[in-house]
Amino acid sequence: MRARPSPLIIGHRGACGYRPEHTRAAYELAFALGADAVEPDIVASRDGVLVLRHENEISGTTDVADHADFADRRTTKLIDGIELTGWFTEDFTWAELSTLRAHERLAHLRQPSSSFDGMYPILRLSDLVDIVDRASEDSARLLGIVAEIKHATYFESIGLPLDELVTAELAAAGWRDNPALTVESFEKTVLAKLYSRGYRGRRIYLLDADGAPADRVAAHGSAASGYADDVTEIGLYALGAAEAAQRVDGVSVDASMLLALDGAGNATGASDLVDDAHAAGLEVYCWTLRPENAFLASNFRRGDAESDFGDWRGQFALIMRTGVDAVFADHPDLAVAVRDGL
Repeated sequence: MRARPSPLIIGHRGACGYRPEHTRAAYELAFALGADAVEPDIVASRDGVLVLRHENEISGTTDVADHADFADRRTTKLIDGIELTGWFTEDFTWAELSTLRAHERLAHLRQPSSSFDGMYPILRLSDLVDIVDRASEDSARLLGIVAEIKHATYFESIGLPLDELVTAELAAAGWRDNPALTVESFEKTVLAKLYSRGYRGRRIYLLDADGAPADRVAAHGSAASGYADDVTEIGLYALGAAEAAQRVDGVSVDASMLLALDGAGNATGASDLVDDAHAAGLEVYCWTLRPENAFLASNFRRGDAESDFGDWRGQFALIMRTGVDAVFADHPDLAVAVRDGL
């Protein structure tokens, strides 16, 4: 079994640069391309089944709008302070969701992936566990899951507590104590609740470049402290030194937060975030390495189209040289190539 490489390459929603995200094809391809782990986003159906979708609003990632029998399910909801109109997983049973087919979310940038629209059904967490177990056996190495719990405060408010559902699902699959499992969330409260339910695996706190976590906003309203407070030296130290339930093993940040950017959007070097987090005893993950110009710093862009691949090697290498512990990548093979070349 291969030792854990550094940085760990995590197939972001599978190999979603090549196949529609969160599909069997995307996950299996991620491992075939060298990913060490894959990342599912977890939401829930009306009957409590854990479903793998980027969001609980699914009009952008499935063909739900084409199903006339589901037309009356279209609605508007307030999710984490944002008003969204569409179709939501919690308004469907799993039997109904299983009739849908996945669509490429970034079709304007990824025509090759969108050519697979309609070919693959959506998956449950239990389906992914089976995929990873089989891929680990076939490759004779321990492959992992970095599972993101989405909108935990919202789901708990409607009677679908994701900490309870996730813990039960993982225990049933024999994965609750699997060393290849990491759980992450933008809401630290749900990570603490997982601990209280007996989960002792790696917990990673997702941090955005701006805004405030939904659980804090729900508790404190406009007085809620933002993510910016968590990435100060004091904030990072507090995350790593808290009592057991509140402590996290690491943080996962927007890749731009690892870059020093000038006023024109050029990357002039690396920020101090990785060093500061490591000094606080925390691992650092970053999301998401993507090769298209739309996602690169200005000085790494090449050509005119947002969908053109720029100097992704340069930006990926700059990020990896910060000492980051894990990276999420839509094209795992590109990230593996850069890591192995450093």
